[in-house]
Amino acid sequence: MGLCEIEKKSPQTAIPSVSSHRKFLRSPGAGAAAAVCTMLRLLKCILTQQLSSPSASTVPPFFSLRLLSTAAPPVLADPGAGGFAVQDYLVATCGLSRARALKASTRLSHLNSPTKPDAVLAFLAGLGFSRADVAAAVARNPSLLCAKVEGTLSPIVAGLTGLGLSHSEIARLASLTDYCFRTKSVVAKLRYYHHLFGSSDKLLRVLKVSPLLLSCSIGTVVQPNVAFLRECGVDVRHIASLCVNVPRLLTTNPERVRAMAACAEGVGVPRGSGMFREALQAVAFLSEEEIAAKLDYLKNTFRWSDAEVRIALSGYPSLLRRSKDMLLRKSEFLISEVGLEPAYIARLPVMLCLSLEGRLRPRYDVIMFLMANGLLKRVPKYYPIFRATDKAFFEAYIYPHKEAAPHLAEYYATACRGEVPTGFTLTGTKNGL
Repeated sequence: MGLCEIEKKSPQTAIPSVSSHRKFLRSPGAGAAAAVCTMLRLLKCILTQQLSSPSASTVPPFFSLRLLSTAAPPVLADPGAGGFAVQDYLVATCGLSRARALKASTRLSHLNSPTKPDAVLAFLAGLGFSRADVAAAVARNPSLLCAKVEGTLSPIVAGLTGLGLSHSEIARLASLTDYCFRTKSVVAKLRYYHHLFGSSDKLLRVLKVSPLLLSCSIGTVVQPNVAFLRECGVDVRHIASLCVNVPRLLTTNPERVRAMAACAEGVGVPRGSGMFREALQAVAFLSEEEIAAKLDYLKNTFRWSDAEVRIALSGYPSLLRRSKDMLLRKSEFLISEVGLEPAYIARLPVMLCLSLEGRLRPRYDVIMFLMANGLLKRVPKYYPIFRATDKAFFEAYIYPHKEAAPHLAEYYATACRGEVPTGFTLTGTKNGL
């Protein structure tokens, strides 16, 4: 059978069967004929889906044709083995790498023809999925290729668009979680999360780091955790950001979440305080031994008493998440070099969240220069200096001295970039700082 004979067939018989493909593969020019037949079959699936799909009117047919034209010709069957070459299909038609195709093929070993996968790909093309979107969705959930278009995929897409998700957002969702097209119940779960987080964008940001939200029971796990967080004073608008920073929080056993809250209170941050959310992030999934070790390190490094540790953490709970090296360097600078009292630092722990190289040291150096050259009459309080915005710091300590110290602004800007200023010293410079 030649290509001309294929073109003369009626629409009902134009798409060859697998057995007829085997005849092509034994004839001269078999590779080209098989590729053309495959392309015709896929185009038929696409046109069928677009004519029957609710989204057909919004997606131009040429989009689907362009999508397929960028793909290598799909491989149908291995005539020698008599089966469907799944790995080759995943690479050539779905755009997966060979390594990902090998991994995904283990979940598709039961496939013996491309009929279902072709229908699924045609449906996705009708939604506007790009080749990259298809590859990401199939890599995340290879079983998607076995889904029923009319029985599963169409109702799910209708439900998701009803929630306000665009086709591009649905494509992104399919690449984030393998539960997107698994069952129709996913629509009800996404409706709950969409309402909880307030927007499609926030929903997708949370699912990017916590895709298990869609597999977790809302009634027995998620809702009790949300209710408890609200009891603790966590505003509903902050729950999304909390989930981004602590992805497993909502999907964790409610009793364990209550234990985390007790740990947050134990380090000095009561429920209902503005810092409770940060404290919960800081202690989440840490054991009591790990928390105790961090508290001991803070005491020893900053020479704090137990009470001072609690005071510091009540103002800046994220200290528990900072590295030992960072804490040690800031302790040496603030206590040993600047000369601040440990109790002063405990009362104003926000200083510890500021960059040592990008803010604390450059500003301290500027103040030391001004003092050494008689440009300041008394030593100012360091907390307001460290906390001030760049604009406020310039207006208070650099602009007033631009005639006496014309290079001071350059010195400060260079130091804030983490670079070592050349030609400058704190007490004077050869450039006339």
